[in-house]
Amino acid sequence: MKKIIVSAFTIATLWSCQQDKTAYVNNSKLIQDYSKMKRTEAEFKVKNEALSSELDSVAMAFQQEVQKFQSEMESMSKSKRESEQNRLMQKQQQLQQQQQQKSQMLRKESDEAINAIIDDVKDYVADYGKENGYTYIFGSNESANIMYAKKGLDLTDEILKELNKKDSLAQEK
Repeated sequence: MKKIIVSAFTIATLWSCQQDKTAYVNNSKLIQDYSKMKRTEAEFKVKNEALSSELDSVAMAFQQEVQKFQSEMESMSKSKRESEQNRLMQKQQQLQQQQQQKSQMLRKESDEAINAIIDDVKDYVADYGKENGYTYIFGSNESANIMYAKKGLDLTDEILKELNKKDSLAQEK
């Protein structure tokens, strides 16, 4: 009787282990090819170009101010020249600080947008796994943390298709 119970338990254990449904996704491809990420990257590229243009025009105006000072400095008194040099140095420092602040703000905004997209993708993969009965869906990346997987276990393209479809529908609204 004990043998039958042990055998049944062993068979049940082996059978339940075989029921674990696992797969993986290529994290990098999933994020990079997600239409929402591509749109976000394009949006921040435009914002970055606008910021660069703005900073270039401010720098050009400042450079003209410096050139004007240089052309007039010979005719200035020593105290006026020193005063003007100090003013220009302070202005240059302020412009550099403004440039750093604006660049940091844009970088922070970009990081927040990208992190939100990554969270959306993680949530979608988790929901997909639950809805489709997966025990595990692993993530793979350039570090090759999945060295081998049986053919057919890569869900990247399937999930990417669904994510882009969902995003497309959201854009139509």
